[in-house]
Amino acid sequence: MKMAKGKIVSIEDRIPKLKQQRKKRANRRFVFYITFFFVLIAIILYFQSPLSKVSSIEVSGNRFISTEQIISLSGLSTSDNFWKVEKGKVSTLIENHDEVKKAIVDKQFINSVKILIEEYQRTAYLLHEGQFHPILETGEVLAPLEDAYIPSGAPILMNWEPSEALQEMAAELRKVPPSIQNHISEIHHTPTESDPLHVTLYMNDGREVSVTIRDFAEKMTAYPAIASRLKPEQQGVIHLEVGAYFKSYQIEQDIEGETSDEDER
Repeated sequence: MKMAKGKIVSIEDRIPKLKQQRKKRANRRFVFYITFFFVLIAIILYFQSPLSKVSSIEVSGNRFISTEQIISLSGLSTSDNFWKVEKGKVSTLIENHDEVKKAIVDKQFINSVKILIEEYQRTAYLLHEGQFHPILETGEVLAPLEDAYIPSGAPILMNWEPSEALQEMAAELRKVPPSIQNHISEIHHTPTESDPLHVTLYMNDGREVSVTIRDFAEKMTAYPAIASRLKPEQQGVIHLEVGAYFKSYQIEQDIEGETSDEDER
């Protein structure tokens, strides 16, 4: 029986290879530790440098609340550590403001913060004691505006006192589509014996609308169709209390003229 021939390596031949392997492992450890050390130093230097601070705070989407006020509400500043900014916490702080519906906070590379604001819609302005008070879509009446500010983009409520009727009017206005709401200039509270919730609207086209607060939003949906059938020179009152019909100013003037003539006779 023959034995398989194999190559026999002496211990002298293996020692250089073992030394070489150990040297490679030692070099790899050395490179790892050096790399880790420099990374650690870089991280320390980064957190000590201005690069780790918030470089800028950008606010968008705000119309009525100033950018400065939003930043103040957020509690952020350019001295804050960028990585310690808690987006959820900042959003909550901003949303505590009565006019803020939603605030989205986003941290942008490298170290800027962007805040997107969604405000509650202003459905009307209440003229009370010579000052304009914004009314939000939530029904909340805000503090008066500065004297120099002229409200626009929403109807003005005239001859109203703080009451349930005002709250109900605000609630109905929230349901009126912007396409119709933009046609309304003023809303006067004109209660009658039969209808304490009666209101008179002065429209931007020069016409009036006589309607009640009850189901106001639903009744106002008939306005565009009626107005579209009238010529610009046809001015008068669109009645929407029960049914819908138009009564011209000219008819009233003719009736008054005839009455005057009869009185002279």
